[in-house]
Amino acid sequence: MKQAFALALLSIAACSEQPTMPPTNELTPANAIENQAPLTPPAPGQPGGLPDDRTPVAEGSINPKSAQGAAQVLQRYFALLQEGKTADADALWTEPGTPSEFAAQLVAFREIHANIAAPGPMEGAAGSSYVDVALQFYGRTNTGAQSSRTGTATLRRVNDVPGSTDEQRQWHIYRIVLQPDASPVPGRN
Repeated sequence: MKQAFALALLSIAACSEQPTMPPTNELTPANAIENQAPLTPPAPGQPGGLPDDRTPVAEGSINPKSAQGAAQVLQRYFALLQEGKTADADALWTEPGTPSEFAAQLVAFREIHANIAAPGPMEGAAGSSYVDVALQFYGRTNTGAQSSRTGTATLRRVNDVPGSTDEQRQWHIYRIVLQPDASPVPGRN
């Protein structure tokens, strides 16, 4: 009796409608992304990689007015872009309109990432402080190709001067300059 019941259940399950799956040799947009190799940006010290700086990162709380505080703003910017929160990311720029110039370079990418290097020294000019931070931008283009670029982001904040607002005294991205694509050409080493 138990065998007959089990056989009946198997027969019913076999007759139920199953979704059709594409043959494994056909790539659809959904599984084309799944079948791609993970992104591998050039390593530090290699062409297209960040500088090979082995200075240990300072542990503990970070003063938001420090150079490291500026680098954190850059990390937050790229994290917001990765999450698709472009309006929040654009708010981290000093000048309205400037983010759209940089964002125009990102239109060709369906996946983006960034590695942020240690910030350079803080410099001052005309009541403001500036910090340059090396970065490595990498991702996958809309065609599926890997791309890797190095560059420099300059961040700016107004010093604590009378009349400055709290917002002005926060680090903002002043500019980002990326070098041309440094991805290796397939077949060439």
